[in-house]
Amino acid sequence: MRQCLLVCFITGRAYCTRHLVWLVKMGALDVNRVVKGHQGWRLMSCIWLHAGVVHILANMLSLLVIGIQLEQEFGFVKIGLLYVISGLGGSLLSALFIQSSISVGASGAVFGLLGAMLSELIINWTIYANKCAALVTLVFIVVVNLALGLLPHVDNFAHIGGFVSGFLLGFVFLVRPHFGYVSQKHAPTGYHRGPVRQKHKIYQYILLILAAIILTVGFTVGLVMLFRGVNGNDHCSWCHYLSCIPTKKWNCNSSPTYCESFIAGNTVNLTCGGNGKSQSYFLPNASDAQITELCSQQCS
Repeated sequence: MRQCLLVCFITGRAYCTRHLVWLVKMGALDVNRVVKGHQGWRLMSCIWLHAGVVHILANMLSLLVIGIQLEQEFGFVKIGLLYVISGLGGSLLSALFIQSSISVGASGAVFGLLGAMLSELIINWTIYANKCAALVTLVFIVVVNLALGLLPHVDNFAHIGGFVSGFLLGFVFLVRPHFGYVSQKHAPTGYHRGPVRQKHKIYQYILLILAAIILTVGFTVGLVMLFRGVNGNDHCSWCHYLSCIPTKKWNCNSSPTYCESFIAGNTVNLTCGGNGKSQSYFLPNASDAQITELCSQQCS
């Protein structure tokens, strides 16, 4: 999963604050730093960071199950590009809609591989035998995983962005020649081959061109909106429900409560990681608990 990180989900424990600050310094997705700090590289670096051992093991297990088959069939270069670009698409959508917390994880890229599997099935429809069963199974897996993303503290926008990017990229990267062309190409010498067959069908070319156009326009518009400081929630009042649905057991509040602190003598300078506000406090012998409390007030 792709995780939205708070200070141990608002527990206020100081070691968690230090962990989050470390993640931010390493390259976690922090929209304030991306837009105001001109650190666009965070859209990529956050893909390679994880919140902990369980987080990285879950993502790598998913990558192992999904990625090996695709890489064996289509090669390292195509699947590698698909993985990285899908991760970027997930980060971009996440940055447009989740601007109050930091986010890390590779699941946007992993969902991109799922999306590519779906589009590969569609664009190469004629070569599959049990196509309907494969389609239903794949759609079910995608729906279940996206539904799990509705839980709190999971960045489902990264999942959706990665999936859509991978789905479109699959039409571009994973086109197979149709069966008639392959059979004719590998026919024995002297065998009557009949009229020359085209390598790809017309519908494959149409899907490829449409996907490439939509992908290019989508990334261009998304990046322009992001670096102009646009908040996607201002233009879509219901979209936040795509990442978390509040219930009686949990809420979806994701206000950031992590800060970077600098202590000089009796003065503590705190900078909120979410809104960028900075303030100095006169606090002799400041404890971690006091700093965490001030950070929570400053970020609220």
